[in-house]
Formats: sequence, C-alpha cells, structure tokens
Amino acid sequence: MTSRYADIYESWRRHPEGFWAGVASSEIDWIKPWDKVFDPALSVYGRWFPGAECNTCWNCVDRHAEKQPDATAIIYDSPITGAKRLISYGELLSDVKALAAVLRERGVVKGDRVIIYMPMIPEAVTAMLACARLGAIHSVVFGGFAAPELATRIDDAKPKLVVSASCGIEPGRIVSYKPLLDEAIELAAHKPEACLILQREQERCDLIAGRDHDFADSVEKARGTEVACEPLAATDPLYILYTSGTTGQPKGVVRDNGGHMVALKWTMRAIYGIEPGEAFWAASDVGWVVGHSYIVYAPLLHGCATVVFEGKPVGTPDAGVFWRIISEHKVAALFTAPTAFRAIKKEDPDGRFIPQYDLSSLRTLFLAGERADPDTIQWAEEHLKLPVVDHWWQTETSWAIAANPVGLGLLPVKYGSAGVPMPGYDLQVLDDAGHQVDAGTLGNIAVKLPLPPGCLPTLWNADERFRESYLAEFPGYYQTADAGYCDADGYVFVMSRTDDIINVAGHRLSTGAMEEVLAAHPDVAECAVIGVADQLKGQVPRGFVVLKAGAARDATELQAECVSRMRAEIGPIAAFRTLYVVQRLPKTRSGKILRATMRQIAEGETPRVPATIDDPAILDEIKAAMAVG
Repeated sequence: MTSRYADIYESWRRHPEGFWAGVASSEIDWIKPWDKVFDPALSVYGRWFPGAECNTCWNCVDRHAEKQPDATAIIYDSPITGAKRLISYGELLSDVKALAAVLRERGVVKGDRVIIYMPMIPEAVTAMLACARLGAIHSVVFGGFAAPELATRIDDAKPKLVVSASCGIEPGRIVSYKPLLDEAIELAAHKPEACLILQREQERCDLIAGRDHDFADSVEKARGTEVACEPLAATDPLYILYTSGTTGQPKGVVRDNGGHMVALKWTMRAIYGIEPGEAFWAASDVGWVVGHSYIVYAPLLHGCATVVFEGKPVGTPDAGVFWRIISEHKVAALFTAPTAFRAIKKEDPDGRFIPQYDLSSLRTLFLAGERADPDTIQWAEEHLKLPVVDHWWQTETSWAIAANPVGLGLLPVKYGSAGVPMPGYDLQVLDDAGHQVDAGTLGNIAVKLPLPPGCLPTLWNADERFRESYLAEFPGYYQTADAGYCDADGYVFVMSRTDDIINVAGHRLSTGAMEEVLAAHPDVAECAVIGVADQLKGQVPRGFVVLKAGAARDATELQAECVSRMRAEIGPIAAFRTLYVVQRLPKTRSGKILRATMRQIAEGETPRVPATIDDPAILDEIKAAMAVG
C-alpha cells in the first residue's frame, strides 16, 4: 500500500486549524459548533474548539446504541476468575444511564469530581462513562494503589463521591480494596460524601452506614431512569489523571471533552487501521492513560468492540493467554507494552503457544509504554508473521506523538524507531541551549506549541506548575523529557528519558542504545542499563539482565560476552564492564522499568520508591545482586 502519510502531514502543516476542523466536523456529534477552532489567548498556551458544546458519553454510547443496539461494545474476559461477558451498545447505554442516575441521586452534578478505584471489570468503564454523561470529572486511580497515595489524590481532586469495589484479583491472591479506601479517606483532609462499593463474590466487605452504598443494588433500583447527556463546553474537563511528579506531589493531567474526542476518533482509523465494528484490544488497565484512551474512549467513539481483560500476559494461566483472547474474540489489533512481550518471550522463547490458536483475525501488533527494543520486535514479527508497530506517546498527550500510521499506509519499519511525527506535532530535537540539532544527533525531544487536540491544556488547579514542568525549559516548546534523535528520513528514535542520558568521560551516551545490545544476546529476555556516578569518568554504565526460561549461564562468562558485544556495537567509550544477572527487574504496574530507583540503590542512596511499583520486594533482590557483584 502506498502511504498517504506525507500528504496528510503536509496538509496539517499548511492548515492546522482547517485540518482539525475537518476531522471534528466529520467524526464527532456536536450540540453547538465552535466559535474558533483554536484560540491562543485562552488558558496557558491556547484551547481547541472554544464555544462548542458536546458530550463525550453521547459520542461513545448513545449514537451507536441508536443505530446498532445489538453490536458488541465491551468484551469482558477474566482468566483469573473465569468470568466472560459480551455487552452490547444497547446494554451499555442502559448500564450507564442507571449508574448516572445513582450518581445524580447522590448529588453529583457537572463539574464535581468522582474518583474511580476499581479493578479491570466492565463497571469501571461504566463509571467513567456515567461521569462523562453528567459532566462530572472522573479521576481513575489504579485499583490497589496504596492508601497514602490514594489519599493524596483525594485531597487534590476533592471528589464528591468514590466508586470502588470490595477487591481486586491478582494471580494467586486477592487484593482487598475496601480497607485501603477506608484508610485513604481517614488520612485525607477532604472527605467524600459517599462511596459506591461493588461487592465481588471473591471477597465481600463491610459497608460503613451512611457513607457507603452497594453498587449493584443502587444501579438495579435506578434501572430504567432516564438521564440525558449534559451539554458541556468542549473545553470543560472530562477527566483528571495523576502522573508521578518529581516533587512527590502527583501531577493531575487534565483532559478536555472536545479536542480529546476529535484526536482519538481520528487515530482509530488513521494510526491503528481499525474500522467500526471490529474488536480492538489494548492490554492495559483503566488506571493508566492507555486504558483511558484505548480501552474506553477511542474504541467506543469509533463504534468498536473493546476488550476489558482482567489478567496478565503470563501466569493466567500461561504464556498463551493473549493468543487465546485474540482467537476467541476475533481481535483485529492488539496494543500492549513491550514489557508484556518480553514476559511472553521469557516464558515461551520458541513461541510454541502461538500455533495452537487461530490468529487469522489479527492484522497488527502495536507496542508502546516503553522503548521497544529491536530484538523484541523481531521476535514478534518472526512468530506472528504480521506488522509490529512501535509508537510513542505520553500520559500528557493521550495519543501518539510519533507512530507508523497503519491506516494511511504502513511506512517501512526502522527497528528502534517509534515512527514519524503525527499530524499536530511539530517535533524538534534541541540541544540544552534550545537550538535545533542535526539529523542523527542526540538531544532533547520537544514539540513546538501549540500542542494538538487531545493533549493536556494544563494541570489540575496548577497552571504555574504546568508552565514550570513542561514549558519553561524551552520557551515556545513542550518539553517531553525524552531524549533521542531524528534521522535524515524524519524517523524518531526515542532512546531514553533525559535523566537516563549518561555522560561517560565527556561522551553523552544513551542507555537505550546499550540496552539494545544486551537485548540482542540470545539468552537475554529482559535488560536495563543505568548510569552510576564514577570519580574518574563522571558516570559509568551498569547492566542488568533477566535470562530466558531454560537459559542457565555462568555469570562471568555471560558478562564477558556482553562486554565484548558492547565494545563492538557502542565502542570502548561506553566503558561497559559490569553486568548483573537477576531474576526480575523492578517495574511499575504499567511495565516501566524503575531505572532511577536502581541508580539510587547503586549509588548508596535511600531510593525513592514510587507508589506505582509492582512489587517492592524486587528492590531487595537488586540490592543483593549488586552486593554480590
């Protein structure tokens, strides 16, 4: 297929407002049209579609339920509990109206905040949409998050109500949510007026009289109540999503209604190559931005069936669960994190589970969330026999900054690249003084303002912090805090966070490039490289590897092989000499490796352990490995 990317990108560059106005007019139902497509005088750097009125829930649910009420909206599959359920657009509309009626009865109105603290179940999606229907601003907090972190978010968002569940279910254990929620409310200065609690059969909980209400009973009593979609300004907030802040105070990323819908609806066909009615699966969690954008809003805006998966890529029950889901539900595209595929590759290095399932429906695999190393991409290509597309975006943007747009005609894949800039993003690589660097030169990746529709207009109640965090370092630009380069063909190579660029004897080197070398070793399933302070060279790299299942190697011999490979690929300037073999790497629940935490351990500091860590015990294993090494 001939790619239309260059023409589309150029059409945006020539007429950016006309480009987005065209998408908005053809893809979204509006209650009232906009006064301006973009007004640079509003907010911090401008706002999209001011004056327009709309409702996100209408565009995600009602308009599809009117035309195709029996079409599947949600595919719920929980290999942990064995539960499965198909929910049509008509059924989803009934569920959303009923829950919206419950929220309204509890006093929730337009502009109020509602915290959603739930596992990966359909009710979490229903809660988000019910808030959107009323114009309430939802803030989803990852289910099972520690009580102090939840309390911090309660105090920042000041929710009128919390929607939660009695428990979440992880492989081999039940996570009791209610005690965590009770403790968080006790710790928080702000006290929500009410809590709606879904009682799960795996573990029920006690409800506090006067404050707590049974979710299922309340919804059933409200079933059949008519609740119209609230007309909202396109610039009104849809949700707040908290991301970790360097000060320890989480940053509340704000997403608006109008621009968010326009951008996400466009991506489904243009980037992901998906048609309405097809099954799309983002194997993430609604607590993360991928879950917001590509489990809930984008697929439903597009009239797709979206998969809500309560499980893990391995261990629920095995490394073939992804293939079972795809085969059973006829998934057209899978979007997951490189970490998930590394876990699958570690458990099933020869891909023996893959031929056991009919994957004929699957056209494309998309990877994002952390840099996709070429070895992982090539493994997936070899075993799946289909395009594997890396792309790059952030919590702050809600959709891809750079991608290989399948719907516009797949461009040639360059291993290690996240693709090319998408329309809306004038992406530039800058040196530390803010000057553009030549093609192939490592630098700070920044986006020239204004950011496109769908990106954050500001932080919740923190305009100045937004300026300081994202706009101050390079005036006129949004600083992504990612480092990388663009090649002569315009492909973007995101190598690491700017914090992970290390300076070895005056040479600026990317830990991402070093990780590519380690990942290419035939016995390595996962790896990480960090820079550690050194009196002589400033910093030196240290590597950590997890071996593939069944690979038993002498650590000294493996280190020698990896050092040799590093000298051959990066050069002696890398000064790579230290390698640790570990059982696993410390990660967040979304799969990001905690390199900064590992670096603090290596330098003898007390590590700042993020609340999002998947298993804190892994840090003790890392300390022990370094002590032995």
